[in-house]
Amino acid sequence: MTLSPRMTPPVSPSPGWLKGCPAPAKLNLFLHVTGRRTDGYHLLQTVLRLLDWGDTLDFAVREDSEIRRTNAVADVPEETDLCVRAARALQQATGCPLGADIAVHKRLPLGGGLGGGSSDAATTLMALNHLWSTRLGLVRLCEIGLKLGADVPFFLFGRDAFAEGIGENLQPVTLPPACYVVIAPGASVPTVQIFASSDLTRNTPPIKINSFTFERTCNDLQPVACKLFPEVAEALSWLGQFAPARMTGSGACIFASIDSPEHAAQIVRQCPARWQAWQAAGLARHPMHGLET
Repeated sequence: MTLSPRMTPPVSPSPGWLKGCPAPAKLNLFLHVTGRRTDGYHLLQTVLRLLDWGDTLDFAVREDSEIRRTNAVADVPEETDLCVRAARALQQATGCPLGADIAVHKRLPLGGGLGGGSSDAATTLMALNHLWSTRLGLVRLCEIGLKLGADVPFFLFGRDAFAEGIGENLQPVTLPPACYVVIAPGASVPTVQIFASSDLTRNTPPIKINSFTFERTCNDLQPVACKLFPEVAEALSWLGQFAPARMTGSGACIFASIDSPEHAAQIVRQCPARWQAWQAAGLARHPMHGLET
């Protein structure tokens, strides 16, 4: 069990190189499924919050057009890694002849509902848009990102947001400072399996952005995940002893807002050894937004 490393802006030790590029986690403070499109995609409403904890990536420009991941990532083949796919998508969209070496330092668990792969992809788009001097604006980057995953535009947007549609319609929200405990209960939950379940609620009435409170909302995916993955339900019950707990995204990670960093640290220390627990705080702005394009 570890405390959360803070997200800081990247450094550039030499031209053509960015080191320590942050890819923060996100929480879905609630997640309602309000309908379904004719193409099968579910319509959602959610409030997305950035956290000051996540993965980091390093980038080095190549003079050829090769895109290579320079380190192994458990259970993620290089060819299917969203970072590699994001880099190639940016190449294709801009015709850039340059390539990149990418190192991915994973902290976020796979299948956790924290947006790890999508966040890594967004950081890749922002970093290489800077290093390659392709100078695409946010709207165009989001168009590229949405083809990679519904959460990618949020990380490119770079601040807390009320999201609708399939997650691409974003409105900024201002959330009060908060401290969280996040627990990964050891399950990797396939998003497709949750959305395919016949038990999933798909008709929650839409709410207005100013109607959002934790108490009046829920995560519609949580009951399905708890039924299919009992360890999620067990972790929710345990964390719920300390504060109201909820699953993020399609799971498996759960979270609770805690009254102080000291109390959060105490809960992390008490977490059963079979799970992973982290302390994290809300992050008002994505650190990669400090880069000039």
